[in-house]
Amino acid sequence: MKSNSSPSETKVLTAHVPLSLAEKVDQLANRLERSRGWIIKQALAAWVAQEEEHDRLTREALTDVDAGRVIDHQAVQAWAESLATEQPLPLPR
Repeated sequence: MKSNSSPSETKVLTAHVPLSLAEKVDQLANRLERSRGWIIKQALAAWVAQEEEHDRLTREALTDVDAGRVIDHQAVQAWAESLATEQPLPLPR
């Protein structure tokens, strides 16, 4: 989801975090010579990007399933088990 906000617009978000996590954020901020807010923005942006990618990959996989582009579980299991042998099976398709 894209925001129509300009990069200079901000919104304050408040979250209660365990003291040990807050202390780690402060330690990172000190070590990196950055503000606590900068550290939290970086972490939140990375988490949001990860969740968006996870969602995209899940939808892509479900499209493959709906289109019948699947590999039988038993074929994958037999292939995986064969990898430890002298003559592994070809990759199932």
